[in-house]
Order: sequence, then C-alpha cells, then structure tokens
Amino acid sequence: MPIDVASARGPAGRNNRPSPGRPGLSETVEVSLTFDDNRLASLVFGQYDQNVAHIERRLGITGTALGNHLVVKGTPEAAEKARRVFERLYARVQKGGTTLTLGDVDGVIQEVTVQGNLFPSAEIVADNGREQFEQIATRKRGGVRARNAAQSEYIKLLRANELVFAEGPAGTGKTWLAVGHAVSLLEQGHAERLILSRPAVEAGERLGFLPGDMREKVDPYLRPIYDALYDFMEARHVDRGLQTGIIEIAPLAFMRGRTLTNAVVLLDEAQNTTSMQMKMFLTRLGENSRMIITGDPSQIDLPPGQKSGLVEAVNVLDGVEGIGRVRFRDVDVVRHDLVRRIVTAYESASHGEAEADRNPNPRRRPLA
Repeated sequence: MPIDVASARGPAGRNNRPSPGRPGLSETVEVSLTFDDNRLASLVFGQYDQNVAHIERRLGITGTALGNHLVVKGTPEAAEKARRVFERLYARVQKGGTTLTLGDVDGVIQEVTVQGNLFPSAEIVADNGREQFEQIATRKRGGVRARNAAQSEYIKLLRANELVFAEGPAGTGKTWLAVGHAVSLLEQGHAERLILSRPAVEAGERLGFLPGDMREKVDPYLRPIYDALYDFMEARHVDRGLQTGIIEIAPLAFMRGRTLTNAVVLLDEAQNTTSMQMKMFLTRLGENSRMIITGDPSQIDLPPGQKSGLVEAVNVLDGVEGIGRVRFRDVDVVRHDLVRRIVTAYESASHGEAEADRNPNPRRRPLA
C-alpha cells in the first residue's frame, strides 16, 4: 500500500483559488506519494516512466517520479484522481507482481472515473480499495479485469444470460473476453465442450478453394479465436482439447441438425451470417449450454442487398428474457490508441456520408 500521502497547496498558502480579477488562474495542488517497495514502484511507473507520462496525458497532470517517490501536480480533481490511479496500480502489482501495460493503466483510469461518478468523493477516499469492474479468471492468466464500463457490463451479461450478443468495432475485446469466459466455464466444470464457429466469408477477397481437411480449411478464418485460446490456456491443453473434441471447430454450414448440450458455443464475425444461417444457429442451443455471438455491423462482407443475420437477430430478439446484449463504441477500443482514433475517424466519415445522402441538394444561401 502507498504510504506517506501528503497534499500541498500552490503558492501563497491560501488554497490558491482563482482571483476575481484574474479569471484565467486556476487552483493547483501538489500530492506526494511514497511506496513501500522500490521494485513494485518501478513497475507502476513503467519503463522510462512511460506509465507516468501516459497518466499525465490522460488526466492533464504533471508527475515527477524518483525512486519510490512520486509528486503529482494539477487541479484538485485531477490530482486526486491521479493519486487513486497510482494507488490502485500499486495494489495491482502487489497482488500480481507483473508488468503493467498501457491498456491496464487505461483500465484503472476508467475504473476510478466510473467510481468517481457513482460515489461521493468522501466515500471514494474511504473505499479506494473497492474493485469496480468485473473480471474473468483462468488458470493460465489468473484474473483479467475489464478495462472499461462496457467490458465490465459484458462480463456481467455473460454470467447472467444463456445467450449474449456483443456488437462493436474491432479492438473492443468482444471475442477475447468471450473466449476467456468460455475457458473459465470449461475449467470450472460448468461446461463439457467449447464449440467455436465463424462464417467462412472473405473480407473483400476471393481466396478460392483451400486445401486440406475441414479443420485446415477453416483454420485461417478462426485464427483470432485460436490466438485468444492460447492467451487463456496452455498450448498443450489447447492441443489436447482439439484432439479429444473438448474444443471443437465447427464451420457454420455444418451446424444444421445438431443440438448442442452442456457446451459453450461461440459464433464470431456474426455480421457475415445470413438471416437463415443465424436462425439455424440460434436454434441449436441445448440444455445447460451458453451461446456468445459477436460481430461488428460496420464490417459486413456479405454480397450487396444481403441482410445481415446479426443485425436482424438483435432487433427481432430485443427484450426476450434470457438474452443479453452489449454494444461497444469507438471509445471502448482497448487494442491501441491509434486504433481508437481510426475507428472514430471512420465513424465520423460514415455519419457525414449519411447526412449528405439525406440532403443531396442542400439549400444554398441567398445571395447578399
């Protein structure tokens, strides 16, 4: 736990509040933190203090790290938020002892921000150890905590519902968290099989006939799911599961006529299913099974005029008991800052085109 937490006001020693005659001057405070363990403090600060620099940009503060000591300067609200972020990061490395990624840092910032919106500041100070976001635990990775409110809601829905739809742009963790949840259910004995499926639709390309048996033909389409599997399970366990049928690769076209019991079934890239395929897939759900359906409606690769089964299903099944739905936005992208900006730019461009379509002949201004 951090110790020796002190706060100092700006110059003049009188809370340094804005003066009526000087409207541009804002209050600045200084918060000093000292951590018990130098090694853990260095994990919190990051290599070459990159985590400190990242928090500076995110929260609009300045931070100076030296050994196990940190001085934060900024507005009272920003400095207090930064203090809670650094304390929470220190508690996390104390528990896990592993290097923090920038995604982990962003997750803690989001967690502290949400907590600040839910609780009065006095309660936050007294309850800064409270874990706000949900987590998934597997044997290989231990606890993996949600990095934003949308991911936390996603994990809650996965636990509470037999069927969950997750829509949103690339990089929001839809597939990765779904695989993690499925692996945790498998390891806890709540499911006997993990069935992975994905429509074999190329992203604007024509690859022709692929060589090999069924699994070799489908493998290129399921590579993102394999990557997630190897993240959450040891490689030998994945290979053994594939050999014994505990983990099954099932092309969407081969699902017809099956009843999937005691299984976790994941359909990825569901925006590329047709209406008939989606209805067929949904009706495969058997006793003691769970279904997770993920997709990005903005990346439909179906032929022009073909309706997406995912888009239709979420509308038809809206409000049906036992079905959960989470929609991720561009601000929920956790893959990379640049990915978030790319998605936002495309979203803005698509909205601009839609507005132009609605007003093909905008009214000109009258001549002066």
